[in-house]
Amino acid sequence: MILKMTNKDENFYAYMGKFFGSRLVERQTNDRIYDDDHKEWYLYFEEEKIKGFVSVVKDVVKNVYTTKEEYLVELFSEILKERQITRSIVTNCYVDVYEKCDFVINQNQMYKNFVAIDRSEKGERKNGRN
Repeated sequence: MILKMTNKDENFYAYMGKFFGSRLVERQTNDRIYDDDHKEWYLYFEEEKIKGFVSVVKDVVKNVYTTKEEYLVELFSEILKERQITRSIVTNCYVDVYEKCDFVINQNQMYKNFVAIDRSEKGERKNGRN
C-alpha cells in the first residue's frame, strides 16, 4: 500500500519519526532525511511498516529510501502518475531503480554520492532536441 502524506498529517511522525536522524538510513543512502514543511511524502507500507519512501517538492525528488528495489519501482510508478519529475539530485545507491523507471541519469556531475535524474529530458531527447 502506498500513502501520500505531509508532516502535517496526524500519523506522519508515528510512521516516519524513526527515519529522521537514522544513522542506518544515512549509511545506506549517503543522505540525511529531514521533515521539511514543503515536502510531500510517498510511503510504501508492507504489513503496517514503512519499507520505502520518496519525498517530493513540487516536481523535484528530494529523498529516496527503500528496503527492496521493487518497492521503490512501485513508489516511482505512483508518483509518475501524478507528476512530471524534473531534474532532481538524489542518492546514487538506487541507480538501477532510476533506470528501470525510465529516468535520464546524469552521472557526470561532480557529486560523490548523488546523481541527477530527470524525466523531462526523456521527451526532449525523443524529439531530437538534446
